[in-house]
Amino acid sequence: MKKKISVGASLVLILLAALLTFQVTFTVMSLKHREEMSAAYAHLENYNKLLEVDALFRSQYVKDIDETKLMDGILAGYVAGAGDRFGAYYPAEEFQTYMDSLNGDMQGIGVNVIYNSEYGAIEIINVMPDSPALEAGVEPGDLIIYVGEEMESVADLGYYGALTKLQGKAGTLAVFTVARGKHYEESHSFSIMRGYVTEQTVLHHVYAPDNTVGVIKITGFDKATPDQFFAAVKTLLDGGCTRLVVDVRNNPGGELTAICSVLDYLLPSGPVIRTIDREGNEEVIYRSDAKELDVPMAVLVNENTASAGELFCSALQDYKKAVIVGTQTYGKGSMQTIRQLSDGSGLSVTYRYYCPPFSDNYDGVGVAPDVVVEPAGAMLEKNIYKITDEEDNQLQAAVTELNK
Repeated sequence: MKKKISVGASLVLILLAALLTFQVTFTVMSLKHREEMSAAYAHLENYNKLLEVDALFRSQYVKDIDETKLMDGILAGYVAGAGDRFGAYYPAEEFQTYMDSLNGDMQGIGVNVIYNSEYGAIEIINVMPDSPALEAGVEPGDLIIYVGEEMESVADLGYYGALTKLQGKAGTLAVFTVARGKHYEESHSFSIMRGYVTEQTVLHHVYAPDNTVGVIKITGFDKATPDQFFAAVKTLLDGGCTRLVVDVRNNPGGELTAICSVLDYLLPSGPVIRTIDREGNEEVIYRSDAKELDVPMAVLVNENTASAGELFCSALQDYKKAVIVGTQTYGKGSMQTIRQLSDGSGLSVTYRYYCPPFSDNYDGVGVAPDVVVEPAGAMLEKNIYKITDEEDNQLQAAVTELNK
């Protein structure tokens, strides 16, 4: 039988190896490197407390310790203790899921959903193109009322409990029942094989009160977003729209190359994003070419517009390419680097601040809209994905600005 080595024993071996390496190499290093190694040696002493806690737990704790969960917890705690509020440690399976999402790939049936509190159900607001759900006949507006082989009620399970049963890996079955129809009088049962789908991050429609205005909603930025955005713009302009409102309310950000590609499409020649490292060095890391979209634009933002969503609106604001309408944004102006560790797990670390083309970094501050419009009326009562154009007072204000 293989003998397990405890976290404490593992750390001791690591410390001994580190100290031995330190002693062998110290004499041949430059003064700067000696100072760095001395600092590292001082940090090693801080782990004595961890060894002490580990020894106490192993001698006193009444339950068995799951070594994998313990190490995951230690690493997650390290990130939290370091104070990196946007950094994260991901166990191997979570890391793969996270990377898939950045690539625009997801496993499931291919629907966007919200919770419908009136019926205690999961409401489908969008069915993604080329998805298992679309092929099976699932429709926007369907209310999922039962999930799983046992047909458990969504109302009893709660939104997140039911969502867990709806989600799953490609190659497995999603079983659920929906209510459909004007009064939800129809019942339809589905058993759908989950697959890999391209996430739909861009939705578009023609503004109901004025068919010369196109509305594009970007829910997040991943590698599939640019092509979806370009296609949405083309569809709307080819359909007769002469002005655009881009909605990035509740957009949490996403992948850097995606936002740069979208902005390159919209902006004239010049800087798109500047970064500042820990030493204060500034660098322009992306520039747009001379091609630009010459269409009047407004951008909708709110307090949940963050990160790349904020870069989107602030860059357009800097170039005076769009009027920004809504409320002050979240205020995340920092970049994370993502690294895979040797065992397949991953680490996200904040390593730079990023700034708009010309204006200041907005980390912890947010981006101020050109026209402040607080949500009112139905927007205070209904889910934003169910608000009609006639009920959306912020959208109406954006169109008013375009008409000036």
